Amino acid sequence: MNYSQLEPGHSLCYDAKAIASYYRFRPWQVIWRAIAVIWLFGNFVFHLYLDKLTNREEINQPKRASELRKIITTLGPAYIKVGQALSTRPDLIRKDFLDELTKLQDQLPPFNNRIALGIIELELGRSVKEIYREFSPNPVAAASLGQVYKAVLHTGEEVAVKVQRPNLRPKLSLDLYLMRVLAGWAEPWLPLNLGHDLTMIVDEFGSKLFEEIDYLNEAKNAEQFAQNFAGDPEVKVPVIYNQYSSHSVLTLEWIDGIKLTDLDKLDAAGLDADNLIKIGVTSGLRQLLEYGFFHADPHPGNLFATLDGRMAYIDFGMMDQLSEGMKETIASAVVQLINRDYEGLAKDFVNLGFLTPDTDIQPIVPALETVLGRAVGESVGNFNFKTITDEFSELMYEYPFRLPAKFALIIRSLITQEGLALSLNRDFKIVEVSYPYVSQRLLTGESPQLRRRLLDVLINDGKFQWARLENMIAIASSDDNFDLLPTARLGLQYLLSEEGKYLRQQLLIALTEGDRLHTDEVQRLWSLIQDDIKPEKIFDLAFSTFRQISADSVAAIIPSATASR
Repeated sequence: MNYSQLEPGHSLCYDAKAIASYYRFRPWQVIWRAIAVIWLFGNFVFHLYLDKLTNREEINQPKRASELRKIITTLGPAYIKVGQALSTRPDLIRKDFLDELTKLQDQLPPFNNRIALGIIELELGRSVKEIYREFSPNPVAAASLGQVYKAVLHTGEEVAVKVQRPNLRPKLSLDLYLMRVLAGWAEPWLPLNLGHDLTMIVDEFGSKLFEEIDYLNEAKNAEQFAQNFAGDPEVKVPVIYNQYSSHSVLTLEWIDGIKLTDLDKLDAAGLDADNLIKIGVTSGLRQLLEYGFFHADPHPGNLFATLDGRMAYIDFGMMDQLSEGMKETIASAVVQLINRDYEGLAKDFVNLGFLTPDTDIQPIVPALETVLGRAVGESVGNFNFKTITDEFSELMYEYPFRLPAKFALIIRSLITQEGLALSLNRDFKIVEVSYPYVSQRLLTGESPQLRRRLLDVLINDGKFQWARLENMIAIASSDDNFDLLPTARLGLQYLLSEEGKYLRQQLLIALTEGDRLHTDEVQRLWSLIQDDIKPEKIFDLAFSTFRQISADSVAAIIPSATASR
């Protein structure tokens, strides 16, 4: 890419080296921008200090909150993105500031209508009247990267039309360059080991921002997201009209909904906020652990409750993809935390890139137990992701932990979802939804990778861990929607398969260990599941399972059982 053509800026991809090369020969642009940023924030900090000196902090709080929002709005999209992330954290930001930052989600100043209409006609090659039968005279919402109009196609469908703000790429490029320079200066002085290079996190942010301002990329993301959630009765994804879309214009289905932060309207519509929280968290976990394709910016401006109680996603600009191995390792790490297996957790951190493969984990295991054990406390329901990240940061002072660049987006997504949930219910514990879901995923074991993770959890040092199985079943069953019978069928099919030979052997050893039958453990398990599996259901389960398995597979149990003895 020739970045000498950056002005006015039409490159579709983020290229840190090319941006640096461009601005290295334009220091005056960098200096003026740096002065503007320092002046605005410096002035704000001075006003806060002056309020403190004159004992006018409380009186001037609303004024300062409004001042901060205006500063962020003035500085533009890159800073607005940071403000949007903060606006979802009621546990971090005091209420007066939070109320103002929330306005950054969809109450930003719009740009000129004439410019917007000109962009539509230039991008789509036709007049607005030719494309749309009706078109709102003014935008219905304005966000950091564009503004939205309501329109009606000539075929009668109501649509939302997103039009990108002009000259976004050069503005973002300059701010990302400044952030990258600052990251390089600050990294040696930071006590936390954030990765090989702090600039990698800036680059990851920059790459995602450039993807976000390519509306054709967003259209492709929306279609993949819709395919993932096809048939899900709780998630709504708008239809994309590709024939009326381009890199800077996106036409999509109009969705009537209620902002998730508008508790009064949710209540008036008869919608249950706690149920919406559960839908949001579960769909977020499915994105991470089932599909590996997740929404990295789930703030309240991008999520709505439909009148029939579904969760509607409307912005797919900032997405990311996880590998199969990473999905399964994340699920494993959550379960290791449930079971307080800190050595297993340390191994998962190595596999996820938080620790290098040559790291000696033995000194780290006691530290994990101390810090994360304190965060979890006596009950898995006593912590949230904010607690975990705060406690975990202590470890990064003393041990060689690093933050892989990809995980910056994952953590942002999780913390944003949790912050949104907290805005609906201050007592919400994300773990109360996430642990049952992860336990269910492992117990059902749809893939060989998940089944291997389950074996890693259930068999430790060659011994079957009865307590862990009991814990997982109890946690999974805490979700009223969890049906144990299909899970039991899958488990029985696995046990009778060739793949399940090792688990059969371990179960037989566990049941007869110490020259006695371990009936107490079996009785405890039965007490957990007896309400879900009635005698008549057991017969149906056994019959349907054996019917699906060949005689050779069943016969294979006998020699494996004999060998295990």
